Amino acid sequence: MKLTEKALNYLKSLSAETITNAKSGHLGVSLGASAILFALFKDHYNFDVSDTDFLNRDRFVLSAGHASALYYSLLSMFGFDVSLQDLKDFRKLGSKTPGHPEYGVTEGVETSTGPLGQGVANAVGMAIAESVMEERFNTVGFDIINNYTYCFVGDGCLMEGVAQEAASLAGNLKLNKLILLYDSNEVTINGALNLANRENVAKKFAAMGWNVIKVAKGNSYWWCSNAIARAKKSKKPTIIIFKTTIGIGTQKEGTSAVHSAVLSKEELAVFKENLKVKESFYIPSDVRELCMASTRRGKLNHEKWNQNLAMYSSTHPELYKSLLAFFDRKKINFDRILKNISKYAGQSTRKLNHYALNELAYQCPQLIGGTADLAPSTMAYIANAGNFSSGNKRGKNLQFGVREHAMSAVCNGIALYEDFITFDSTFMAFSNYAMPAIRMRSMMKVPVMSFFSHDSLAVGQDGPTHQPIEQIGQLRAIVGNTVFRPCDCNELVAGYSVCIKGYKPVTFALSRQDIAQVEGTSFEGAMLGGYLLENTSAKPEVVLVASGSEVPLAVAVAKELRKKHEVNVVSMPSIEVFEEQSAAYKNKIISKEARLVLSIEASNDTKWFKVLGARGEVVSVPTYMGSGNGEEVLANAGYSVKNLTKLVEAKLKQQK
Repeated sequence: MKLTEKALNYLKSLSAETITNAKSGHLGVSLGASAILFALFKDHYNFDVSDTDFLNRDRFVLSAGHASALYYSLLSMFGFDVSLQDLKDFRKLGSKTPGHPEYGVTEGVETSTGPLGQGVANAVGMAIAESVMEERFNTVGFDIINNYTYCFVGDGCLMEGVAQEAASLAGNLKLNKLILLYDSNEVTINGALNLANRENVAKKFAAMGWNVIKVAKGNSYWWCSNAIARAKKSKKPTIIIFKTTIGIGTQKEGTSAVHSAVLSKEELAVFKENLKVKESFYIPSDVRELCMASTRRGKLNHEKWNQNLAMYSSTHPELYKSLLAFFDRKKINFDRILKNISKYAGQSTRKLNHYALNELAYQCPQLIGGTADLAPSTMAYIANAGNFSSGNKRGKNLQFGVREHAMSAVCNGIALYEDFITFDSTFMAFSNYAMPAIRMRSMMKVPVMSFFSHDSLAVGQDGPTHQPIEQIGQLRAIVGNTVFRPCDCNELVAGYSVCIKGYKPVTFALSRQDIAQVEGTSFEGAMLGGYLLENTSAKPEVVLVASGSEVPLAVAVAKELRKKHEVNVVSMPSIEVFEEQSAAYKNKIISKEARLVLSIEASNDTKWFKVLGARGEVVSVPTYMGSGNGEEVLANAGYSVKNLTKLVEAKLKQQK
């Protein structure tokens, strides 16, 4: 038996035993794709287990995240910080080996995967980031940035719309350092793939501008390795279609029954005997040495890169200095951004954001992002910076096309590649398309900014389909996502700071219409999530709490109410940030002495009740409204000084 065949047998045994020991997992892909990923790790994947974050490493994305048992077994065999005991702890609470790969939990894992297809878009983002840095820093004789992004996908991944969106974009951008490893076993959980999908994947990807390589023997290590070597020479992104047998070597191979099967102890024993493996959770010394030869190669490549970088620092000192400073966030001057955009006070927050984004771009070479074909409307673009394309890799604006899900997942990948500052943008009503990716970035704590404009009923004549009544509540419901709905420059820039300095994802809800400037807004207050905009009494009867475009309305209502009552006004651009503050601060801002605390926001979000207290009431949009002038639609929904004043008086009267 050849040593590579022996190593592959032990890899299959480890994967199967890991799943049996956990009593759950996905056996089919872990066996069927073993040759593909063993060939990648052994012959092509450039990594250094002693420094898993070094800049020029290859990136690997397991988009088909359910193949985690195979992935963890490979990490263990090739010397990553995943022990045999960690394999025994597969799927146990608190282990390094969770059910699906999790970023920040397992060494070597570049992104969290599980929801199929998103990994493809993450990989596209990583490939974009690589090409940006390659263009900016490489010179003749010095390939300082020269890494590949490999993405493992299955039939399920390529049926997801997000994967198709991202693949189309990658083909258009000619991302030649991107290689998809497609495990084409033609079996899904429900049965044969042709129950749901009969398309010609090869022709489809070719039509999208990809290089296509077909491998008939996808369960053969040699054929897999040879195909990957060919893909690395392509001038286009490459998909390698490996024809494999799901669950190979088991009695249920080739069937849907093996997808998430768990071998019994008896079945496992027979399976291992056929592989000539006698030991339990074991890697023989000759197999370990074979794998460690690849691991040493990766470390040597890293050392050579360090030497090359040292020479580069001498021959190209300015470029080297720029490389070291490229990801520096500490130098960002938020006071300067605020000062330079304050002259535009009173405009819509989408316009203010355009000015702020351009000020940020002036300071940050690592800023890149784009919109879902809505730059003139959301205004989230960098002026005079060009569009990123295969012919202009210095362009700062990404043209995502009408692909919201891929847009946000690609931005996740860019940020994950290294410490890029990135943004995406569309209308608030269309944020639903992007929410799966926002959920994943929130889970991973990836600091990406989303700019969602047209954030209220003031979209007017576009009508109910474009009225984002429930979206802001959905975004606030995503654990780990911070929503900022600013009313002016101060609050907007505070949101920037929370994202960039706080390293957390922030979603911005921005107005289409101009917002009248009010006195007393505060950057420092907004950094606390909410603050007293008008503090007229230590013991107010009424506290009005508002966000975004409803802040001037709250001020106007308070002015009317003060003819009879003591009224304070609170601006709360971020409920999430406010909730992080101390109880003493929150009680100071929203007085417990008040008879009535009323939130005013053009949404139907019930999260307001969490911050308003026992005497809280919410003014919300009860239903989708009609098409018409924005101010008229808002007034028709009850958002007027007259209506809200009457409402407060009625609430106070009911308390007597």
